[in-house]
Amino acid sequence: MKILLRKRETLLRNMKDYSEFLRGSITSVCSTCNRATCICPGKSTKRAYRLTYKDTEQKTRTVYISRAQLPVARRMLDNHARMRNLTEELFEINIAIFKRRS
Repeated sequence: MKILLRKRETLLRNMKDYSEFLRGSITSVCSTCNRATCICPGKSTKRAYRLTYKDTEQKTRTVYISRAQLPVARRMLDNHARMRNLTEELFEINIAIFKRRS
């Protein structure tokens, strides 16, 4: 039981490292025609980046991401995946603790 409690405390401490996170996905579109596959006559090479996510009512929302913010947004998306994994591990440990207490 003490081992499980120690594991839980460690996971909770690790979660603090990933407190900045975003849910969704980043897409790249042509900055001129705003399409993923460019239909411009001159085939523009400039790309615009967007974060797409679902809000609490399951409506798709889109946020523009500047080139300067792109690495930050990608890191935050990675943090979300790590946070999901840590949450799953925490769930399993809490179930094991709950079973031992009953």
